[in-house]
Amino acid sequence: MQEHDEPGLMALALHEPNLTRLGAMRRANTEAAAAADSNGLSIAWARHPHQVLEAQRLRWKVFAEELGARINTPTPGYDIDLFDPYCDHLLVRNAEGLLVGTYRVLPPHQAKRVGGLYSETEFDLTRLVHLRPRLLELGRSCVHRDYRSGAVIMALWAGLADYMQRNKLDAMIGCASVSMRDGGHYAASLWAKLRKTHLAPVEDHMQPRLPLPVESLRQDLPAEAPPLLKGYLRVGARICGAPAWDPDFNTADFPLLMRLADVNSRYARHFLNISATA
Repeated sequence: MQEHDEPGLMALALHEPNLTRLGAMRRANTEAAAAADSNGLSIAWARHPHQVLEAQRLRWKVFAEELGARINTPTPGYDIDLFDPYCDHLLVRNAEGLLVGTYRVLPPHQAKRVGGLYSETEFDLTRLVHLRPRLLELGRSCVHRDYRSGAVIMALWAGLADYMQRNKLDAMIGCASVSMRDGGHYAASLWAKLRKTHLAPVEDHMQPRLPLPVESLRQDLPAEAPPLLKGYLRVGARICGAPAWDPDFNTADFPLLMRLADVNSRYARHFLNISATA
């Protein structure tokens, strides 16, 4: 196995620096800095390779070390994949500068360059082709285990809302992962519940390439959505069909779509600075 002096730099070098994009990140960082909350959190977009490495390290610690995911990576200890160099990486730090939360986002022009969305590795997105020019993909959301009270996620969402508005994007797509440590019964029961209350119209459905085998699993267990998924649904996201099974992460991945036009009025005022009638 080839070793690298600095983990991840080979992956980060897959495309040339985009000066226009970097300038946009500088302007976004200026605005994001104003969103530091009362807990001493600050948000900014990664501008340098070492900052992306911090995000990849946190992702490894959460996904691999804490949750037991099998991650195929060129550098052990860092969650790195081929989409990372094409994404923008949102970072939340505590007052001491420790990275405590991260998201990565794949904007439409970068999705074209890399050949598609990460979600397409799990779902057929044919029905959403009309949304692509203004569709942002969210992924690899994770929060440090000592900072899961909700403040970090709120800070991340503030940064995402600013990004959406600055780039004139209309909708977000992504997956909410649910553990399958019990064999999938909880996830199947959650799907049976949420399909009755939060299912998107059929024209927005995504077809899983490896469906969760819900027919062979219990669907009658009491199942509350995990905090992140619950948060997405409160804001206005909808579930776009049956979950896929991700064997590497051992999760059931619920496909989500959220249009800015559908954002709950309370959150629209808080994150988007628009009224319910705007």
